[in-house]
Amino acid sequence: MIFSQHYLACLSHASYLIGDETTGRAVVVDPRRDIGVYLEEAEAEGLRIERVLETHLHADFLSGHLELAAATGAVVSFGEAARLDFPSEPLAHGRRIELGEVALEILATPGHTPESICVVVYEHPGDADPYGVLTGDTLFVGDVGRPDLLASSGTGFDADTLGRLLYASLHEQLLRLPDETRVFPAHGAGSSCGKQLSSETSSTIGEQRRSNYALQPMTEDQFVAAVTEGQPVRPHYFTFDAQRNRQRHSLLDERRPPPELTLAEVLERVEAGAIALDSREPADFAAGHLRGAVNVGLLGRFAEWAGDVLDPDGEIVLVGDPATAAESSVRLARIGYDTVSGYLGDPGALFVDRPELVEASSRLTIEQLAELAGLVPDVQVVDVRNPGETVAGTLPGARLVPLAVLVDSLDGLDRDAPTVVTCAGGYRSQVAASLLRHAGFADVSDLIGGCGAWTAAGLPVVGDGTVPGLAVQVTPVVAEELLDAGAVLVDVREPGEWVAGHAPQARLVPMGQVEARLHELPTGARAVVVCRSGGRSNTVTQLLTSRGVDAVNLAGGMRAWAEAGLPVVTDGGDAGSVV
Repeated sequence: MIFSQHYLACLSHASYLIGDETTGRAVVVDPRRDIGVYLEEAEAEGLRIERVLETHLHADFLSGHLELAAATGAVVSFGEAARLDFPSEPLAHGRRIELGEVALEILATPGHTPESICVVVYEHPGDADPYGVLTGDTLFVGDVGRPDLLASSGTGFDADTLGRLLYASLHEQLLRLPDETRVFPAHGAGSSCGKQLSSETSSTIGEQRRSNYALQPMTEDQFVAAVTEGQPVRPHYFTFDAQRNRQRHSLLDERRPPPELTLAEVLERVEAGAIALDSREPADFAAGHLRGAVNVGLLGRFAEWAGDVLDPDGEIVLVGDPATAAESSVRLARIGYDTVSGYLGDPGALFVDRPELVEASSRLTIEQLAELAGLVPDVQVVDVRNPGETVAGTLPGARLVPLAVLVDSLDGLDRDAPTVVTCAGGYRSQVAASLLRHAGFADVSDLIGGCGAWTAAGLPVVGDGTVPGLAVQVTPVVAEELLDAGAVLVDVREPGEWVAGHAPQARLVPMGQVEARLHELPTGARAVVVCRSGGRSNTVTQLLTSRGVDAVNLAGGMRAWAEAGLPVVTDGGDAGSVV
């Protein structure tokens, strides 16, 4: 038997080629749309691809069943419940497909979708125990397929109904297989088809029986509650892909790159309504890009996030690195976005010939955001993470708008307010920030390092059972009186600001180090916290208060201190300045 798993990390998608060496007959299960990998392997192994098996109608990518059928003459097969607009051979529960020595058995396993099937693989026709089972989106390593993706999509199936079908499929079909049976799912970690998929791409029935949260002893009601709670928001393009996978559509030629365009041609298309898509990394995009371009970095979950913010029917022009245009186009085609009309062949022309069309992005560090939040009361913080990611807390005052629903939520945000976008690590936030700028928001920044950088510094969050209290504010005159009475002045600026000038009695503890250096503060002493203008120090004062430190914020920061005529010195004792 020839058994190959083809794993596509950018979509967390696993497909399979199974062949019989004695007959040369083969099938491909859940293929991606760029089918060259299967054709090349089949030719190298002397195999004929005779059938394409789809475990269900996929929503997260456009499958390659039509491409494979056209290239090889293979028969396309789904479960009996699938409703399709092209010729296929439906497969009933219990159907066996003989490839020669290798045999496949179909299990109907509705739940993730009504037509879901699993494929049991036998190396030899007389084997009592199977080699493995291809579980599609019914069973993952560490999770099971979510039953809520079809909710409100006009199918007549709600999450509760599908959840109960999924419970039965798992317990009456898959968990009756021997514990040694290998499990080969259609997705791994990062997929939105579940909430806690493992990074492992295979397992066994026995291991999943022991470790998978959804397979532990529980009632059907408890199971439905467990698998429907905390799921990520359905990506924006899923409904489009689920429909396209049941329809006839144009075929992908992965060897055909998009045409090269001049700057004038790109600008003409953008003026006519095309979206300029820049797939460079966030830092490169931020340094300079075509005004109004949307940034989705190619090294992230490019296709999924592009599908969240772009219209599948809208024209796309690629304006990033021309060397990645072909790859960007194929990865968009994997989710059915076939409207790439070309790419900017000479990005340098934009910077040289039309510099007035170039803009840079605003990106803030956690220190800059703390400063801004402390000084600008109407700053709008938008957190684009999924619900399951925000359990540990969010930045104070943040609006939760997952990236998948951002494009449909723009009217609920203030287009004129200063806006800062955050996510887990700073990648999705740049996608979202570029979308907001494209949509006409006046002042948009993204948070470098995201919520991960904020929480790593120990800064206050809400939603984790605590609520940051209001920081007590003091004037420079009161601060000086507190210092005379034994308080400690904690300067949370950066070293470069400190060197230019600081209060004589202050000690430097940059904001990002406060949590790790709490032990350096004298026990029982009041802390007066200061920064440049009072914004960062306000956030740090909240942090210290939550840790049991008696802390107050010096309102107006070192600027107010200097304006009050209080001394500002350098490390050498000379007169300093506040920068």
